[in-house]
Amino acid sequence: MRVRLRFTKTGKIRWTSHRDVARVWERVIRRVGLPVAYSQGFSPHPKLHFGLALSTGHESVAEFIDIDLDDDSPALPSPDELDALPLRISAALPIGLEVTGCAVIPSNTTSLQQAVESCEWDIEIRNVAPDAVEAAVARVVAADDLTITRQRKGKDVTDDVRPYVLALAVVGSTDAGTLVHAHLATQPRGLRVSELLALLDPAWEEGLVRRTAQWTLIDGARHEPLPGPVEPTSTSHATVRAS
Repeated sequence: MRVRLRFTKTGKIRWTSHRDVARVWERVIRRVGLPVAYSQGFSPHPKLHFGLALSTGHESVAEFIDIDLDDDSPALPSPDELDALPLRISAALPIGLEVTGCAVIPSNTTSLQQAVESCEWDIEIRNVAPDAVEAAVARVVAADDLTITRQRKGKDVTDDVRPYVLALAVVGSTDAGTLVHAHLATQPRGLRVSELLALLDPAWEEGLVRRTAQWTLIDGARHEPLPGPVEPTSTSHATVRAS
């Protein structure tokens, strides 16, 4: 049995690295008594499958983990126990990590690393007024191409990342500056939040950054990684759509 969980990473724990969060999950799964399956070989490890890594310092309300359970274990959760699993696990997690969804998925489901095609973000830009950010957003959205130079296998490579900017909008002001909502593609290489900010203005500094959604494509339709489609979070924003 493979179970997919959706969870948050907010508050001070955002400064915990992706690798350390993975270790937290291993300990918590043991603590709550989930009969996780283990790999074979000389160094067996629990079969946990994480989605796209979240940069240290960024928050998220849309993180995912797939857990393979031992089908032969007498401790395998019943349907009723699966319904209670989010609360059961959340109670054992550190503050800021909270399970918000749970579902059984086929064991041959495409990995989250491969399946996620795009992510949505709320990005705070510090000490910059909304009018200035609006102008930069309009420039980026209107651009035919957006080239950046990145390191790939030790060499500088120039990429046109314009196709990765799926949507971009100024949401409004915050106590620290201006909030932007972005929908960025993740395949084949994607666009990082830091790279988007550099395209807007290299001198600008990010404040609080939060991943608000991850999306897969199934038969041309956008779906949240747990079963069933959901509405994009950007529908609540006056979004400037990228053509």
